[in-house]
Amino acid sequence: MTGFARAEGSVGPFRWAWELRSVNGRGLDLRLRLPPGLERLEPAVRKAISSSFQRGNIQLALTVSRDETPLQPVVNEAALDAVIDIVKQLADRVDATPPTLDGLLNLRGVLEIREPDIDPEDARKEEDAVMECLQSAISGLAAMRESEGEKIGLFLSSQVDGVETLVRRIDADPSRQTDAIVERLAAQVKLLRQADGDLDENRLHMEAAILAAKADLREEIDRLTAHVEACRTLLENGGAIGRKLDFLAQEFNRETNTICSKSNAASVTALGLELKVLIDQFREQVQNLE
Repeated sequence: MTGFARAEGSVGPFRWAWELRSVNGRGLDLRLRLPPGLERLEPAVRKAISSSFQRGNIQLALTVSRDETPLQPVVNEAALDAVIDIVKQLADRVDATPPTLDGLLNLRGVLEIREPDIDPEDARKEEDAVMECLQSAISGLAAMRESEGEKIGLFLSSQVDGVETLVRRIDADPSRQTDAIVERLAAQVKLLRQADGDLDENRLHMEAAILAAKADLREEIDRLTAHVEACRTLLENGGAIGRKLDFLAQEFNRETNTICSKSNAASVTALGLELKVLIDQFREQVQNLE
């Protein structure tokens, strides 16, 4: 789920650029950096991101600039009126030359030199263009993540094949054959009878049968096989499958732990440990998927 995308544009003197960076994450964690004056775009930006991505730590930054525009002189009407009122009030009390226009304009606060105000309609068009450009950046990031996901998918498919191979080897292990199980149980019963000759033989055989049933791996093997098929279906269908595969990886691990705990053959235990290593690699790579 790593990737980078950049998109930029302009409307008249207004220019902007979006930068999106994504790294792996179990859920969706979005961090925004918007310039002053455009904070109101945050809800729309978050909605756009969450509509396109479900996992990953995504950092998003918007930078804006505006070409230099000619400054405009603006008369502060309120300040000018106040000055004129004062001149009228003092006209009868002070014998002085009436103020000239340039003199009035030179008074501090009467004439201001500033950038022209942005028309609200123009500002709305600028914001619309910025959000439209964001969709372009999102598409670029999604394409990069999808390309990475295809490569990871191939690796995960090979890991699933490896899991299936090991499960089949466990299923076919000689220690799971009926004759081997009977022979092993008979040897255990013989040892118990030698240790205590007063043991009830029927009860002893009953307990041995219960232990044999508990040690059977058929159920775990069947579930692992079903999980293998579920993983293949998800990988073939594509889409947002990261969390589902993560769940199946946990189930792989659960069944394998049970096999290792129930196993009474070194060969099966060794295969189980090998399976756990493969599952850990599978689960680690699943974190990189959407």
